[in-house]
Amino acid sequence: MTHVAIHLVCTDADEAATWYSEALGARETSRLTLPDGSTLTVELRLGDTTLAVAGEMPARGMRAPVGLGATSAAFHVPVPDVDAAWARAMEAGATVFEPVHDAFWGDRTGQLLDPFGHRWALNQHVRDVPADEIARRAAELLSGSTPA
Repeated sequence: MTHVAIHLVCTDADEAATWYSEALGARETSRLTLPDGSTLTVELRLGDTTLAVAGEMPARGMRAPVGLGATSAAFHVPVPDVDAAWARAMEAGATVFEPVHDAFWGDRTGQLLDPFGHRWALNQHVRDVPADEIARRAAELLSGSTPA
């Protein structure tokens, strides 16, 4: 399903690989260790997606969002039980960006920040919603005439 492999810069590749495995269920597939014993990258599989994590290299322009104080993307992960996945991520040290809620487009969803500053949405599809209803509800939300 995916054609893009994600390469995330984190403050510590080893810690990140452990966190993504414990909190999101990723599975390590390979690791590139330098001669000095430090980890350059850890490759993980999260569902059908390749997720590589590497430590910061400020001299090469590679900085983690936590150090920059912002992130410009959110990664969406479909899960069979969003409440259980959310609880596991929170227990592993995630912070709430947007609490879990039933969204107008038919998903039960919530967004969190991992300890490295990356934003993740956990989504569980709970009902099909017609496109015209989604468009109407989105317009209402953006106009401020209805709560999310």
